[in-house]
Amino acid sequence: MNNTIRELSGCSVTQRIKQVKQPRGGYINPKTMEVIQCGDGIEALHSEENIRANLIGLAVDYLTRFMSGTPLEEAFKISFMGASIIGEQNKAKELMYDVKGLDDASIVNAMKLVGFDVCFRAGFMGYRPVDEIQPDAMTIDNVRVMVKRSLEFLDYYGPKVLDGFTFEGGYTEIVSSGDGDFTTSDTLWDFKVSKDKPKKEYTLQLLMYWIMGLHSIHPEFKDIEFLGVFNPRLNCVYRINVTQIPSEVIAEVSAKVIGYDE
Repeated sequence: MNNTIRELSGCSVTQRIKQVKQPRGGYINPKTMEVIQCGDGIEALHSEENIRANLIGLAVDYLTRFMSGTPLEEAFKISFMGASIIGEQNKAKELMYDVKGLDDASIVNAMKLVGFDVCFRAGFMGYRPVDEIQPDAMTIDNVRVMVKRSLEFLDYYGPKVLDGFTFEGGYTEIVSSGDGDFTTSDTLWDFKVSKDKPKKEYTLQLLMYWIMGLHSIHPEFKDIEFLGVFNPRLNCVYRINVTQIPSEVIAEVSAKVIGYDE
């Protein structure tokens, strides 16, 4: 916590979380979250996948946005921005416009397309040619099941209010980038497609998003009553009411983690 703002300038939310030493159990202990099982869990999925977990998570996230009404170009916006950085806009367009639903070809194209995300999020050094991304039948099937679970979740907890939002007006010299998944009428949600239950890094991410949202140009954050994680791999919802978060925790994260003066 003794790092200067100058040293931290330009961090993303996730980068900042890696720099922060949280209190024991976390600023928000994940064990304090309400757990709701939404149906069959990880045991109903294939145990093996041949594509990296982060790409699967992005594909499930973006396909869910697309299948729930977000325009294709908006759902895969980060992918296209990443492709533009390395001059692969035409390849990205070709893949994007072959994403039509949850058929095998659409899922394969979506998984290739999200391979461009790394160029925007971390730089082109981490990029590998997207044609090398070849999901097998079990991976494709798992993605399809997880998207369907996500759509069922949205049918129950939705509709979406904000989708793929950023925090204009809420960034600081310490945290200057970061984008959230979506909100519903009363909950700020993050998608996680991990085999693990929520960790303290996840809950700090949500807390930072909420605080930054309140400082941002989006008035919708004033209506947020819950912070939530939905994990379509586990098919579980994890939620906490913001009134359960101590005011001193909110104040410390605001000042020491994000960098607001007040």
